[in-house]
Amino acid sequence: MTRRPDRKIRLGAFLPGGGQHVAAWRHPDSPADGATSFAFHVQLAQEAERGLFDAYFLADGLAVSFGGGMEGGNAKVAGFEPVTLFSALAPLTRHIGFIATASTTYEEPYNLARKFASLDLISDGRAGWNVVTTATEAAAQNFNLDQQHPHAARYARAAEHVEVVKKLWDSFEDDAFVRDKATGRFFDEGKLHLTDHRGAHFKVKGPLNVSRSAQGHPVIVQAGQSEDGRGLAAATAEVIFTAHQRLDTAQDFYRDIKARARGLGREPDHILVMPGVSPFVGRTLEEAQQKYDRLTSLILPEDGISLLNGLTGGTLDLRGHDLDGPLPPAPPTEGMKSRQALIRAIADENNFTIRQLYQWVASARGHFTIVGTAETIADTLQDWFENEAADGFNILPPWLPTGLTDFVDLVIPELQRRGLFRTAYEGRTLRENLGLPFPTNRYALARAAVQAAE
Repeated sequence: MTRRPDRKIRLGAFLPGGGQHVAAWRHPDSPADGATSFAFHVQLAQEAERGLFDAYFLADGLAVSFGGGMEGGNAKVAGFEPVTLFSALAPLTRHIGFIATASTTYEEPYNLARKFASLDLISDGRAGWNVVTTATEAAAQNFNLDQQHPHAARYARAAEHVEVVKKLWDSFEDDAFVRDKATGRFFDEGKLHLTDHRGAHFKVKGPLNVSRSAQGHPVIVQAGQSEDGRGLAAATAEVIFTAHQRLDTAQDFYRDIKARARGLGREPDHILVMPGVSPFVGRTLEEAQQKYDRLTSLILPEDGISLLNGLTGGTLDLRGHDLDGPLPPAPPTEGMKSRQALIRAIADENNFTIRQLYQWVASARGHFTIVGTAETIADTLQDWFENEAADGFNILPPWLPTGLTDFVDLVIPELQRRGLFRTAYEGRTLRENLGLPFPTNRYALARAAVQAAE
């Protein structure tokens, strides 16, 4: 496939302070308190910006997860709420975007729209919202529920939630604020709009009491891979994070999302698909393998078992099972159905034992782990990028800060040498750097359509 010369790889950096790997906090190079060290997060943000990453991304959970599980292990039992953290980091950086996770299941649209619009203003247009429906019974039990809502119900609520948030973000047109001291006219009342939403899940009058930013509104990000997740992503997302182990499955997902978007009247190029990649980078293959083996050796079996339980939907109790035996079937889950299926596929395709499986997924939770030199890692990224599998990648350094620094110092220059990655930021907002269009305010768009028809 021929690549357009102006098309560049987009890169997100997934940088939980405690590290991505389940044993990252035990590595000698990593601060044991990285998850709650603000100074360490500043270091990570500035290092990612040195590498010209598009955005700093943080997942988030709404419950404590002991051992392993979806929140990633002992290093991330407790950490910062992402929007709060990013509001503090934004003034200490100039270009990198900030993509924070927030839940459509446990947050109301008005509060969520308000805090993300505020982050967007604080960062001068560098905010993004990672839309999640939030799985796990533990999270549900922190929000007046005995058990989580069914998977389909969560996604039905999510679709309406995103719709309401986008309406709220359009409350003020971009030029609504006149701020004319001479006349005393602060804003144009005709460019302020009520939301007046009434739906199956929400009633919101509006308007939002925060104005639009330099990029219009935050970039909308989504990560679902189930049928419901794909439908929501194709309809609403501008960036999609996804997990794949092989080129062919990544291509299937990529083409499916682009086709769904086209069928909904969206421009496929305005939806960026970014698979997750966890790289162990060495100057030689032997050095890279040594880094992988060292971190793998730090995994406690109880953390590995807990990690697999979380990734398979919280329904699989592996205590008492032979760790050198096969993974037993997992009961159906109302949690992350696509991730449960992916972990099952990894186990079956590789004939992994329980121990081998948790060792393999410990660094990337089902995302693609690559062990190699800068050249071999760049080869893989280029192959996926040029063959309809990715528009970019969400990089998950296994441990911090070394895993991030290795990528910035070794892989980024190799990608630049091949003409695949920027040598300077293109713009000042996250949208500009991602190559995404400015979202015209819906009311301004409607007015322009009426005027054109007259």
